[in-house]
Amino acid sequence: MAKLVDNPKLAFRLARAIVSDIALYNQEKVQEGIKNDSLFDILQDELAEGREHFHGRVSPDLEDRDHLYDRAIVDVMVKQAGKIESSIW
Repeated sequence: MAKLVDNPKLAFRLARAIVSDIALYNQEKVQEGIKNDSLFDILQDELAEGREHFHGRVSPDLEDRDHLYDRAIVDVMVKQAGKIESSIW
């Protein structure tokens, strides 16, 4: 079994990669979710699966592990979707 990531910077990079893949393979859902302010509802299953994958690769002892994944969602999906017309901005 591979060693679990215990470095916060590497864990954040992994989280960004996972969320980036989710966004890439679900572009229409991301656009719809941003447009209708329902991103987390529409991508609930995909984001949960990504979080499971992240937890499987990152040490449970890493402080703020879930925060790193949540921050990656904002950085990768929400910030980059600023060009999508939405009532949330």
